[in-house]
Amino acid sequence: MDSQIYGVPNLLLLTFFTFLVFRASALPAKPASSSGGGQINSNSVLVALLDSHYTELSELVEKALLLQTLEEAVSKHNITIFAPRNEALERDLDPEFKRFLLEPGNLKSLQNLLMFHMIPTRIESKQWPVGVSKKPVHHTSLCPDANDEKIQLHEKNGEKIVGMAKVIKSDDIIRPDGIIHGIERLLVPKSVQQDFNARRSLRATSAVLPEGAPEVDPRTHRLKKPAPSVPAGAPPVLPVFDAMAPGPSLAPAPAPGPGGPHHHFDGESQVKDFIQTLLHYGGYNEMADILVNLTSLATEMGRLVSEGYVLTVLAPNDEAMAKLTTDQLSEPGAPEQIMYYHLIPEYQTEESMYNAVRRFGKVKYDTLRLPHKVVAEEADGSVKFGQGEGSAYLFDPDIYTDGRISVQGIDGVLFPPEEIKAPKTAPVAKIVSKPRRGKLLELACSMLGAVGQDSHFSTCH
Repeated sequence: MDSQIYGVPNLLLLTFFTFLVFRASALPAKPASSSGGGQINSNSVLVALLDSHYTELSELVEKALLLQTLEEAVSKHNITIFAPRNEALERDLDPEFKRFLLEPGNLKSLQNLLMFHMIPTRIESKQWPVGVSKKPVHHTSLCPDANDEKIQLHEKNGEKIVGMAKVIKSDDIIRPDGIIHGIERLLVPKSVQQDFNARRSLRATSAVLPEGAPEVDPRTHRLKKPAPSVPAGAPPVLPVFDAMAPGPSLAPAPAPGPGGPHHHFDGESQVKDFIQTLLHYGGYNEMADILVNLTSLATEMGRLVSEGYVLTVLAPNDEAMAKLTTDQLSEPGAPEQIMYYHLIPEYQTEESMYNAVRRFGKVKYDTLRLPHKVVAEEADGSVKFGQGEGSAYLFDPDIYTDGRISVQGIDGVLFPPEEIKAPKTAPVAKIVSKPRRGKLLELACSMLGAVGQDSHFSTCH
């Protein structure tokens, strides 16, 4: 009797749970792109952009650290992306403007520029305002600092136009959560243009040299005649080697620099900034230690930059510096000589050096260690310095670039070709000399023993 009373509710409860399980399995699966955690489906328009032929745009998106922001935008909206063709970002873009965008301090401007090309609304080609009667349509972009500046869509002479750019590939990539149209040029919001203009005018003002450098006789290092008039912002008249402090086989005696006693460039602060950047970047502590503690190179570089010169530093990383032997550093002036060979009296970036070696094959750069030059060539899609076993690759590009000092990280310590060949014969000479030295000592000991015996015998008699 009791089993019947308790059995009926148990049977009903089992039937109810079976119904719930069946009902849950019948519900449609929730798409990954709409989840609150920002999970992106493999069929997302963001994944399609990163794998598309718009490689320059996708690289800028990754450099701007926008992936997480775009994942959240795609999870909330069905977006439209206006993607500039690769040539518009690679060749047609002003090099100075591109350098401005890629500087670490201008990350916000790069993010605003890229987000200005994206609209939180799906706009296919069939929804474009076409025809004379259709008025232009304005859309708000994903750029947070656009200051109410909107993107205008209209038609002109039968062609679709986005702002000032012509659409060259309508509906190029179509995905459930967005669409990509190819455009011929970059869309620059006014806020980014204003930031660039302010930075450019500030740099132009700071680059003015009020006075030119006097001409110096390289034999006597005395003034030959009054210096000719130099246009504002022109490079120094004297070669950098005449402005360097004297050193062992490094440079002639010092000469007046173009900045004069006024030091119109703050080279000391710029050198401190790039050394601090090396320390924060990580992996270049040995290089910073040599510049600051073991040598007076930091002071020398600051003085040169203050007088108007520019420098490119090829900085070996800690792993490369650890391979230096005690013999290579023990000679007087050896650390200075090694470091001077890694200083190029030009302002070069990773892009400029790579373009040069791709165009000319091999390029020889002057160094501050006279008269040695360092050879650069293209290798494995990068820039390789030196030759043979003493070569080093451009490992960490553009660690620091401020218009006066450029720091490029390399994975090896460079030596002039003459010094690379010397250590190869040194071990052979030592191996040959050791047995010979032993035989001489053995002969000398036997002679001394014979003399001692003779003297002993003579004293006994």
